[in-house]
Amino acid sequence: MMTTTTPTAVPTPSGTSATSAAPFTGLGTLLRFYLRLDRVRITVWTLALALTVWSTVLSLAAVYPDEASRQARAALLENPAAVLMTGPAYGIDNYTLGAMTANELSLTVFVATAIMSILLVVRHTRAQEESGRLELLRALPVGAYAPPAAALLLVSVANLVVGTGITVALIAGGLDVVGSIAFGVASAVTGVLFGAVAAVTAQFGEHSRSATGTALAVLAAAFFVRGAGDIIEATGSWLSWLSPIAWAQQTRLYVDERWWPLLLSVATTVVLLTVAVALSRRRDLGAGLRAPKPGPAEADSALLGPVGLIRRLLRGAFVGWLTGLVLFGVAMGALASSVEDLIDEMPQVLDMVGVDPDALTASFAGMMLMFLALGATAFGVSAVVRMRSEEDGGRSGLVIITGTGRSAWLSAALGVIVVQMVVALLVSGAATGLGVAFAVGDWAWVLRMIAASLAYAPAGILVVAVAFALLGCVPRATGLVWVLVVWTVFVAWLGEMLDLPDELVALSPFSHIPLVPAENATAMPLIIQAVAAVLLVAAAIVGFRRRDVQV
Repeated sequence: MMTTTTPTAVPTPSGTSATSAAPFTGLGTLLRFYLRLDRVRITVWTLALALTVWSTVLSLAAVYPDEASRQARAALLENPAAVLMTGPAYGIDNYTLGAMTANELSLTVFVATAIMSILLVVRHTRAQEESGRLELLRALPVGAYAPPAAALLLVSVANLVVGTGITVALIAGGLDVVGSIAFGVASAVTGVLFGAVAAVTAQFGEHSRSATGTALAVLAAAFFVRGAGDIIEATGSWLSWLSPIAWAQQTRLYVDERWWPLLLSVATTVVLLTVAVALSRRRDLGAGLRAPKPGPAEADSALLGPVGLIRRLLRGAFVGWLTGLVLFGVAMGALASSVEDLIDEMPQVLDMVGVDPDALTASFAGMMLMFLALGATAFGVSAVVRMRSEEDGGRSGLVIITGTGRSAWLSAALGVIVVQMVVALLVSGAATGLGVAFAVGDWAWVLRMIAASLAYAPAGILVVAVAFALLGCVPRATGLVWVLVVWTVFVAWLGEMLDLPDELVALSPFSHIPLVPAENATAMPLIIQAVAAVLLVAAAIVGFRRRDVQV
């Protein structure tokens, strides 16, 4: 016997129907909801950037305590590779601690705030559409423009908080108040601008990954245009002014502050948001302006197995990370000859950073290789987190119920990620060696750095194994592995200068690896790390086989 029921209308606030809602109805409620969802993310970004800025200022003050040492450091900015990775060389005739901080740290901070903004905007726009959650929201008395407006307001609040944290950290480091405020404002304005870029890229495709990738590609283009322009002219050429990053750096922080370049960022943000609104009117909810291309009539045979499928899923991220590591490796390796000149003028730096004066080039190359190894490890961790998102979306479960065993699926993911991470390590070593070879004229450095990069493989695999153990046993805690990554970077960057306790330093797997190729690696730490990684992977497989998998 069948019974029929009459659907009951969902009551709406103040008697307003969903179809007659004003464009921004529900904006305040959505903003509070988004802030609640991202309160941890915003706090982590703020603390990470503020602590990085504060500790960097203190370390620069310790390493370069007087005018002579700072002027010797300023000479490095004549190297094109240094210009590419820093910014316009303002104030080098009187290189104060503030000018040094702005020239050598601002680019990193501006890029970090841009990445944060891109991720937040895509998370609350295209990702919401892709998952279907935005359609559910729109079924309620919510205006058509309320969700994207709430996302952009969220990003504005996040950048305001981060900018304030950066300003406080700079002032706490002893820098000028006006310059510190300008630094914080420039960081926030740049972040909001690239959030607007993400709002535009979110209109084209149906998937959040493409929106994020396109926005990050715009950020990369801005980075290299700014770098090329500053190489042409030390304080910025006409080409530099084509990059939004340059507008923030052209405020001449701690030298001769000027605020008007930030008006370009504000105006561009308004234009981008206008374009985003116009484009959103030309498409359906959940669709993109660019129609998806039909797939091939027959799938690649490699996609029939889990290895091929996972390799395809990670292909775009792998290529992106690999490209960045190569460019960074070549640029940093090319600084080898300039570092020798710096040490000749300021030998006390050797005691500060703990490098071997008899193998200065090898020590410098080893330090750069360590940071590149951390980058390769970060890729591996991001790939594991991506596998968690595949499970959240129900796609991993669908593969498993079609006949692929749980152990086979997780083992395939582990194999692909580890292989790609090791390849990234080897390529990073080759890129660093290539840069050093260009600088010193000895091409044997290429093979030497490739061999040295293998010493970091066990430490990187161990960090990835920690991520897999969390994925297999406590999937909701998978993201916590980033705490280990951040701590490892912090120890590598500032552990020596801040004289951290040995017990805390030992928590970083990379602290047990000597500075190859300047020092010889010993087998025992590598073996211990490899055994620990195997045990963690075994725990991950056992946990994954016993827990529920979302379908």
